[in-house]
Amino acid sequence: VTLHLNPISSVHIHQKPLVFLLNSPLPLVWKLKTERLAPGIRRVFFVSLGSVVQFEKGNFSLSAETKEKLFPEKNEHLLQWAQKEYGAVTSFTELKISRNIYIKVGE
Repeated sequence: VTLHLNPISSVHIHQKPLVFLLNSPLPLVWKLKTERLAPGIRRVFFVSLGSVVQFEKGNFSLSAETKEKLFPEKNEHLLQWAQKEYGAVTSFTELKISRNIYIKVGE
């Protein structure tokens, strides 16, 4: 699955930390494609067990972390865990089948 990350239109370059929970019932390769995300900013990608994140060439991967996590089974529990762990959830998306996911990040 290719994850496309771009800032919202009112943000020229996104310069804040991000945390993503990438959950799948089967192990996946998450291919990351980014545009206009500032280098050197901490970004964390939690992935379900057996999954990996592949970064594009460049220095984005130097400030990004990938961590395997056993996620709660139900989405409601996953959402509760994320809210407890990080205090807020700005976006939650559930897809049954997809090859590309487009996410706008911003304020």
